[in-house]
Amino acid sequence: MLTMSGLLPFFALAAYLLATGAVLVRLFHPKGPHFKLMFSAGIIGLVLHMLALTQTLFTPAGQNFSLINVSSLVCWLVTVAVTVTALRTPTILLLPVVYGFAALMQIATLLVPQDLQLLHFEHNISLLVHITLAFLAYVVLTMATLYSFQVSYISSKLKQKDFTAVTQHLPPLMQAEAIQFRLLMAGTVLLGAALLIGAVFIDNWLGKANLHKTVLSALAFIVFVSLCWGHARKGWRGRTAITLTVIGTTLLTLAYFGSRFVKEVIIDRLS
Repeated sequence: MLTMSGLLPFFALAAYLLATGAVLVRLFHPKGPHFKLMFSAGIIGLVLHMLALTQTLFTPAGQNFSLINVSSLVCWLVTVAVTVTALRTPTILLLPVVYGFAALMQIATLLVPQDLQLLHFEHNISLLVHITLAFLAYVVLTMATLYSFQVSYISSKLKQKDFTAVTQHLPPLMQAEAIQFRLLMAGTVLLGAALLIGAVFIDNWLGKANLHKTVLSALAFIVFVSLCWGHARKGWRGRTAITLTVIGTTLLTLAYFGSRFVKEVIIDRLS
């Protein structure tokens, strides 16, 4: 029998779906979506998501950083960041994406059995700092990727002279592009700091268990540094920027989640 805490993902799922629907039904309406309904449902979903995540992430035995919990935490952070940004900057195209993905994350939480991957940050502060910076870097760079898609959409509609799709609820092209590259720069700095702390303070940084993460994260860092340099020095933007952003984010996703997905979801379920 489900307890009230066990029902939290159900309630969060319902709130996220309501927020997604509130955006999609009037996505390109001149007056925009039902903002009060959308933000109210979205914030309720975030609070319920946080409460459910807190109960599964922090256990008496330690911090359970299973694949589902880590994925849910990253999803929550991205959704919070986009929601807060949307209160100040028009980001209507990003909201149904993040709320819809957050809803899918709740379904995964309900359907996929929880594994135990316990950590004890109280005994290893350097690991806590490294993981915190890595999470923040991933969230910021994921937001940069979402902004790059929004920039691509706005640019294509302007080239087609389809101004009905570019309403007051979308940011001007130059503003969206400026935010995209500010996020890229910030995420690259955070990722570099996470890699530096890991290399200096984590003993098995180049051990067999962490080697693939280190290599893929370093490759992603090189891609993002190259993009930031190319934008500043060569004026890279548009398709080049989007392609490199997606490549870097994909490498980082594989580093953070790839091997754990294979081990925890595929191999463990088949064995």
